[in-house]
Amino acid sequence: MSQHVVIVGAGPGGLAAAMLLAKSGVRTTVVEAQPYVGGRTSTLHDQGYCFDRGPTFFLYPRILQEIFATCGYDLFEECPMARLDPQYRLVFGEGGQLDATPNVDRMEAEVARFAPGDERGLRPFLAENRKKLDHFQPILESPFYKMADLLRPEVMRSAHLLRPWRSLYHEVGRFFKDPRLRLAFTFQGKYLGMSPFQCPSLFSILAYLEYEYGVFHPMGGCGAVSERMAQIVRDLGGEVLTDQPVESIQFAGRRAVGVTTPSGPIACDALVINADFAQAMHSLVPNGLRRRWTDAKLQQKRYSCSTFMLYLGLKGEQPELPHHTIYLSKSYRENLLNIESRHRLDPDPSFYVQNASVTDQSLAPPGDSTLYMLVPTSQMHANIDWTQERDRFRALAIRQLSKIGLNNVAGRIRVEHVVTPADWQNGCRIFRGATFNLAHNLGQMLYWRPHNRFEDLDGVYLVGGGTHPGSGLPTIYSSARITTDSLLADLGVVAPDKHRTAKTPRAPRRAKTEAVESLN
Repeated sequence: MSQHVVIVGAGPGGLAAAMLLAKSGVRTTVVEAQPYVGGRTSTLHDQGYCFDRGPTFFLYPRILQEIFATCGYDLFEECPMARLDPQYRLVFGEGGQLDATPNVDRMEAEVARFAPGDERGLRPFLAENRKKLDHFQPILESPFYKMADLLRPEVMRSAHLLRPWRSLYHEVGRFFKDPRLRLAFTFQGKYLGMSPFQCPSLFSILAYLEYEYGVFHPMGGCGAVSERMAQIVRDLGGEVLTDQPVESIQFAGRRAVGVTTPSGPIACDALVINADFAQAMHSLVPNGLRRRWTDAKLQQKRYSCSTFMLYLGLKGEQPELPHHTIYLSKSYRENLLNIESRHRLDPDPSFYVQNASVTDQSLAPPGDSTLYMLVPTSQMHANIDWTQERDRFRALAIRQLSKIGLNNVAGRIRVEHVVTPADWQNGCRIFRGATFNLAHNLGQMLYWRPHNRFEDLDGVYLVGGGTHPGSGLPTIYSSARITTDSLLADLGVVAPDKHRTAKTPRAPRRAKTEAVESLN
């Protein structure tokens, strides 16, 4: 406990890092600006209705399961989960719907009904992506601190699977011909805030992860996982301080030596930043201290889309609606162009709906239900004034619900919260309201993403979607493990993690010394 690490932000990456650090015996303090933990992976409570603010899909639990085991806990005992079947329903604006199931035999039959002939591509798709994940897993779970890391044997052996000349959509087209089915296996690019027509082909592994490892619902929501993680940090001897926004970082030269909060200064031997990367750089780190990630460079980078959110507490239950439903617009390409390049609102937007109460009745008062609606939109742009568009777009979103069979929603609303891209930017301190952080194009991945041991400063480390390996809960948890391995090595502390898959390089000399049964 002689060395002190401060973590800025109690999001999922910060909490996972805090668990590992506290388990290692390092004095650990998490400071969080909000009165609750979890960041975007937190719970919104209102009059007995509970909503996840951000992620609702819990995928590939292996990494967090290993982090829990490292700290002496069992993830599924601490955070009971239901494995969903169907995983989700896809409703196509071009016509038809498909219930995605992890049972391969049943999924083949579902695809044969929906797009006869394309069922022959399902098993080859899964087999190829099983191989792709085997190749890329050690790459996505180890750091990239120097250009030479791109020449590591495991990277070179996997290069032929990357296919940088192919988009995700065209990669999946090798297996499925029906354009709707291609969307069914590529919409997952939206987990990264990217269009499947722009997203690198590597991310075909996202759909594979769903079918191979399942889609889970943590009972109480994904926010309940964050709350349990925070309690484990405390049980392991760490501190988690809420309502403590970091006002500034204290530097001695280029080295971070502490933070200032409304309660006063907190000194540290190392600092972990779990806040939105670009926003944290602008607000907490003087531009003159940054070399690679200056304000000018940050402006030039590509960022993800944003989201328009509705959290609705409804009187009564949803009729025959599964836990997850995704509506894919008839003009899906046009919808994405409006989001990514034209920066305007679409008249027929695609959207996602979570009807969590069908699985977890604890999230609403007896007899009632919750509805979570996410509409992908442009990041903040001068073309869209949300003070003018908020109410109009909210009304459009409510009307869109009829396309998945939900009518008369407006008359059943008892609780309502609306979040626009402007709210993400101004209230949640997310740069440009880009809820999925830096985009995941090839020029902003691996070595070219901000490093876990932050290259511009001494004693500063990053976790979360803005560092390697990227956005999404599994990769954010992975970033925490990569980062803490590096940090503990730099402090000379033996890492407690028994599940590491790659050796962690030490800092430069200047640095100071599977799844459970369904609960349904």
